[in-house]
Amino acid sequence: MRMLCAVGVLSLGAVLVGGGPAAGAVVGPEADLAYHGYVTVAGGRVDVRLTPRNHGPNPVGDATVRLRWSAPLHDVQRLPARCARAGERTVVCRTGALPADGLGEEIRVRVRLRGVPSEVSMAVDTVWGGGSVDRNHANDRQRVLALDTGDSYAF
Repeated sequence: MRMLCAVGVLSLGAVLVGGGPAAGAVVGPEADLAYHGYVTVAGGRVDVRLTPRNHGPNPVGDATVRLRWSAPLHDVQRLPARCARAGERTVVCRTGALPADGLGEEIRVRVRLRGVPSEVSMAVDTVWGGGSVDRNHANDRQRVLALDTGDSYAF
């Protein structure tokens, strides 16, 4: 009886290890998502304007971008309908459809920070790429430091 169990486990292990896609194989359609925009900090309020872009080669029906701040967000936020709070310092937003080699609709988010820090860093990255494979993460992972001056900082 013990021998049968061991053989069954070995067979299952072989299937799990050998049954996946080959290294480097594309599992879904390929797309190259990128985010560029501006962040402004003034008096504990942070305004973000970002435009998602898909460098292609395939369209993306929808994706999710994550915005994370170095300072905690105030407990109460008024976010756009396409955005949701995802933690003490995090908001996620839907990009909507992104055509191949095209721009998506601009996303505008205003958040209130807990307190009034003199500076805040913000990280932007893709949480979900709509089922597509993105081999170039150099342009969908951004980080920007913004001072509480009311000036716009580009990313």
